[in-house]
Amino acid sequence: MPQQVWRYGSYSDGFLQSDVFGCWADAPDPRVCVTAEWCLSSVCGQAALNTRIVGGQVAPDGSWPWQVSLQTHGSHFCGGSLINSQWVLTAAHCFRSSTPTGLTVNLGLQGLQGTNFNAVSLTVTQIINHPNYNSGTDDNDICLLQLSSPVTFSSYISPVYLAASDSTFYSGVNSWVTGWGDIGSGVPLPSPQNLMEVEVPVVGNRQCNCNYGVGTITDNMICAGLSAGGKDSCQGDSGGPMVSKQNGRWIQAGIVSFGTGCARPNLPGVYTRVSQYQTWINSQISSNQPGFMTFTSTGTNSDLSVTCTGLPPVPTTTTTTSTTNTTPLTTTTTAAVVCGQAPRSPHILEGTSVMAGLWPWMVSLQKNGSHVCGGTLVTLVSVLSDADCFSSSPVASEWTVVLGRLKLNGSNPFEMTLNVTNITLSNTTGTNIAILRLSAQPTLTDYIQPICLDNGRTFAEGLACWAAGWSPGRGGAEEVMQQFQTSVVNCGNLSSSESICTDVFALQQGDSGGPLMCKQDGSWFQAVVLTAPGPSARRRRNSVMTFTRVSSFDSFLTETLEMRLSPASNTTANPTNAPITTTTSSTYTTTMATTTNDSNSVFDTSGGRPAQAFTFAIFHLLSLTLCLQFFL
Repeated sequence: MPQQVWRYGSYSDGFLQSDVFGCWADAPDPRVCVTAEWCLSSVCGQAALNTRIVGGQVAPDGSWPWQVSLQTHGSHFCGGSLINSQWVLTAAHCFRSSTPTGLTVNLGLQGLQGTNFNAVSLTVTQIINHPNYNSGTDDNDICLLQLSSPVTFSSYISPVYLAASDSTFYSGVNSWVTGWGDIGSGVPLPSPQNLMEVEVPVVGNRQCNCNYGVGTITDNMICAGLSAGGKDSCQGDSGGPMVSKQNGRWIQAGIVSFGTGCARPNLPGVYTRVSQYQTWINSQISSNQPGFMTFTSTGTNSDLSVTCTGLPPVPTTTTTTSTTNTTPLTTTTTAAVVCGQAPRSPHILEGTSVMAGLWPWMVSLQKNGSHVCGGTLVTLVSVLSDADCFSSSPVASEWTVVLGRLKLNGSNPFEMTLNVTNITLSNTTGTNIAILRLSAQPTLTDYIQPICLDNGRTFAEGLACWAAGWSPGRGGAEEVMQQFQTSVVNCGNLSSSESICTDVFALQQGDSGGPLMCKQDGSWFQAVVLTAPGPSARRRRNSVMTFTRVSSFDSFLTETLEMRLSPASNTTANPTNAPITTTTSSTYTTTMATTTNDSNSVFDTSGGRPAQAFTFAIFHLLSLTLCLQFFL
């Protein structure tokens, strides 16, 4: 990494204009400050002049420096967002063809009328609609515009971060939508037509499907609005950004797409879910790629509890893949994922030697390619470990997680390595634990499985339990994982609800973060997160080992984990996570109610954000009526 030296000055001298930005001293071009490689997080997602539509308010000048106005013949018809020095993100439904003649992108605007001293207008060389955009269902409503020349950044013109593919937006996440659209259904923005802003909460996709009719809202969409109505985007806002703030950075979660009317009760605005398109965007922009950042929701996802007629139940596993480039629609879901199953574990465990797949939840936490601590896979995207492992480096980007590993040195044909996107530490007196969020869901196999967490179970005295881990000097030259058997013993005067005691076993520094595992009712449960003694610690001979139980962190785990997995029942088990694939034909009948100022225009100058048609609603009502008659 080059030395961090900031440069200032005029752009004509080859330096970046405006003292709110900076570049590495040896950057080949100041404009690459906003690429994925050179973006220093001081440019992307920053609104230097932001001290923070329908039902909205006028946005202060410069508050949303990525907002653009798409215009033809001097008239605004859609919005968009600047995502690097030469590309704009917008909605596919704004364009009827890929011919950019007459199209201009206007940046740094405040009002559509009057003088804008900070405004810049550029032409467009390419319009790239998503190849699977469906104008009937508004699925994949996303488009990229390439500007004719790079734009000069200033306090009034700068790019926004895009939500990375592993982002989560739970119901209630605060978001802001901006644009120059109507301030009510059929009510145009009054003079001087200043940029408007409105704050609306995210509405979960299950709830949004119940609002619009099951099947209307796909995984490629995200909804936002108030159940009471009154605040929303509207015609003319299409293509504009929906953004949320995290750690001082603005991240674009959605693109204004469609809705029924504007700001109606229980009919939130529907937006294109940007996080679904990281791969496609990067495939179109080969150099100077936009900055992506993971948005991570906290707490629990209340949308999982939403039910309505026709809405499928929430699967206990979370993996759903929709293929939208062909019809019929193929949907792949997984059977129930259970915890605590080790398909390759023998009935009788002996010795310290470990074979591949014996403890499939074990992970190696690595920093700069070297093993530091152990950990366990406890959900499809979460790893549990010891907080002390991160006392010197809690920065997620410095860590990787290796799953399915047997040896620290040598070949591991079943392993998988994932990046860490977030580290959350508990904050209690004494021992603490850590939850690491993974960048993606690992593929579950015989060698990669989650373990069940102790949720207050009784571990009786004499119960045989096991610990496992890696430490230097053990397991030969290849440093094969080692296991240690122990037994639960009486803790004496200590609280049995907070602590568990065992016979002594050989616990070393590299074992920290690993599990103490006990088998009950056919499933393995993690009772303890191991914490190795410090180098200066001494232990009395023949004493017991005392650990803090995982169940004592229950409130922290409930707040931090996206869901808790359950052990297998007598009738439920799918340890290999075998996919179940179903194919259905999806037919939608819609009539888009739009008007245009120029019947020959290649742009949708109606202001976009098409309303879902009345015929579409009738289609759903008829389907529901037929279903009810069938069951009555």
